[in-house]
Amino acid sequence: MQRFDFYFAPAYRIAARPFGITPERAWVQIDDEQVIANYGRWRLRTPLANISRAAITGPYRFYRTAGPARLGVTDGGLTFASNGERGVLLSFRKRVPAIDPLGLIRHPELTVTVADVHGLLDALGAGR
Repeated sequence: MQRFDFYFAPAYRIAARPFGITPERAWVQIDDEQVIANYGRWRLRTPLANISRAAITGPYRFYRTAGPARLGVTDGGLTFASNGERGVLLSFRKRVPAIDPLGLIRHPELTVTVADVHGLLDALGAGR
């Protein structure tokens, strides 16, 4: 099992705190079967085989990414952002629930701003 912590830029840390998002509650975990991304009270879990693509992305605009988990209005993608520099975009074969407690909204992709973006890419490549 591998765990990747988020990198928090100071302004993002301040914006995230009111939503219960702290470095201790923001991480991505990968094992032989699944990926779990935790961001405060939000959690996304999917089988490793459901990931169709992973790529480094960024930079991001602060006003579009800071604070709580963000839902892309146009595409339904989900963003867990703790900095505006770069992250990893995970695309899914089958949409995954995460942002709402009932699981009615399903996401085609997730962006996570972990500290070790290259390590996360390597871990995903090694697991498939």
